[in-house]
Amino acid sequence: MVYYKTEEEVEKIRYSCLLVSKTLGIVGENIRPGVTGKFIDRIAEEFLLDNKAKPAFKGYGGFPNTLCVSVNEVVVHGIPSDREFRDGDIVSVDCGSLFGGYFGDAAYTFAMGNVQPEVLRLCEVTLASLYRGIAMAVSGHRLEDIGHAIQSFTETENGYGVVRDLVGHGIGKSLHEDPQVPNYGKRGRGMLLKDGLVIAIEPMINMGRREVRQAPDKWTILTADKKPSAHYEHTVVVRKNAAEILSTHEFAEAAIKNNPELVPIPQKN
Repeated sequence: MVYYKTEEEVEKIRYSCLLVSKTLGIVGENIRPGVTGKFIDRIAEEFLLDNKAKPAFKGYGGFPNTLCVSVNEVVVHGIPSDREFRDGDIVSVDCGSLFGGYFGDAAYTFAMGNVQPEVLRLCEVTLASLYRGIAMAVSGHRLEDIGHAIQSFTETENGYGVVRDLVGHGIGKSLHEDPQVPNYGKRGRGMLLKDGLVIAIEPMINMGRREVRQAPDKWTILTADKKPSAHYEHTVVVRKNAAEILSTHEFAEAAIKNNPELVPIPQKN
């Protein structure tokens, strides 16, 4: 069942997304080589609780933490650990919040120190593909137009692997609602997009093959070929002329500019 949101509901989701976005900014201020996933997880949880929000991921299906922290070949759903981040790592940080009965969701991949140029390129292309997908989230388009835009840019033009096993999703009173939003597809297929549909678009793009495997912890998803993967996410609402982005990466990007241990990811089309 697909639920279209009223303007009042959109504003509630927007505020929950604002808290997520600010959390990613706080992570950006603190993440660096020598810091652990458990450390950034703790400060993220403290911020959300201080702002009367509930960490959306903690306890969801048994997930033990506030953040998903996915390093290098980990695609998504990495459990924060005591492993210290290292120079050259890329770290996807995915965060969700629940405030006033509505969820927000966003993710950003941070590049740390002397990251290999080809890995930075992966991050640039993945981030750009997010906005190509968002550009298709317009009333009158079809659902697979979003995935087609992401796939054609990342896979066809740049030769990367688009993960098939995990997808974006609707969001609102539940963290995961219908419809599923794949990062691949054929133009003109899928449900008709209408004003008021709120979805999380989140390309998960592998440097190598698209295949993934699950770790024994039953959460962590890794690339099958052990090559790096990048992940970016926004929550958006479908509109008649252009999609409206409810989350923002501006706090994370501002933090990166002020953190000498991090590398900015250019937004290139």
